[in-house]
Amino acid sequence: MRADRLVSLVLLLRQRGLLSAAALARELEVSTRTVLRDIEALSAAGVPVYAERGRRGGFALLPGFRTELTGLNHDEALALLVAGSRRGAQAFGLGSALASAMLKVVDALPESHRDTASGVAERLLIDPETDLLSRRLVAEEVPETVVAEVRRAVFAGHKLRIHYAAADQAPKWRTVDPIGLVTARDQGYLLATRSGADRTYRLSRILAAEELPEPAQRPDRVDLGRAWQERSTRFRTGGDQVTVLVRMNPARREELVGTALAVRAEETDADGRLRLEVTFQDSRHAEWAMWQLATSAEVLSPQWLRAALRDRAAAIATYYERDPEMGACEAFCACPHRSGAGVPQDSES
Repeated sequence: MRADRLVSLVLLLRQRGLLSAAALARELEVSTRTVLRDIEALSAAGVPVYAERGRRGGFALLPGFRTELTGLNHDEALALLVAGSRRGAQAFGLGSALASAMLKVVDALPESHRDTASGVAERLLIDPETDLLSRRLVAEEVPETVVAEVRRAVFAGHKLRIHYAAADQAPKWRTVDPIGLVTARDQGYLLATRSGADRTYRLSRILAAEELPEPAQRPDRVDLGRAWQERSTRFRTGGDQVTVLVRMNPARREELVGTALAVRAEETDADGRLRLEVTFQDSRHAEWAMWQLATSAEVLSPQWLRAALRDRAAAIATYYERDPEMGACEAFCACPHRSGAGVPQDSES
């Protein structure tokens, strides 16, 4: 559309200064005659564009001219403002830059859009800090110095040295070839290779980072979406996974599916209850997830998981059968399951 092209023309002149009609035509993918007509239209609309004659001449804007984003309609302006409320940029250390950019967008909007778009944006909340149960949803904190160094190496295509603390391991220095950055559920990840093998690092576990001068060994182009999908698939199909057959209330289905790695099979029983075969990352993950569903779900197999849930429930029942004046130690010493067999010592997941 011509309106979009006129905005692009003005932005090109703002960003690059003096440009010839031929250069503008190449950038806009139109003829020089069309560029000249567009220049005339801008001048008629009051945009201070002027021509310089000669071999090195061209078109430019008067210094200090402020561009209004007249090519934006109301919904496009609203989309930009709403995007500024997303927390994904925080994971990459770009939160302050995004906020600054949104202020510039608002300032550049036409007067007719500025107030209405800002007002409507105030009535949309994206990614609140808590859910409906008041559980706090906190994104992991990553030091700005660390994420900035990682970001520079990714963009420059240089090798990166990181001091990484993997789960249940002492921190180690590693030299990697960074590929890209991904944010998922407010967690930031670095996709990289090390000695040619794919690696994924959580940004919050990088204690220190150093961009190296050597070029990274990586392809010139990358499809991050595909790379992330492939790594997610390998993650779901690796490790000490556990398959669980469960019969449950359909009303709690989404809660279970949102916790499990995958649903392998699903059918509805004659009484309306669901029978699902789901996988979990490991036994601890499976026990924690099924415990959250209480009596809304029954584990049919494996047997060890049924026993673990039964023992956990028995231990809690014994605890609440005691006299409240009795000490916790006395209560558990009297518990027939005090040996701890099948009772998790840490219920967090």
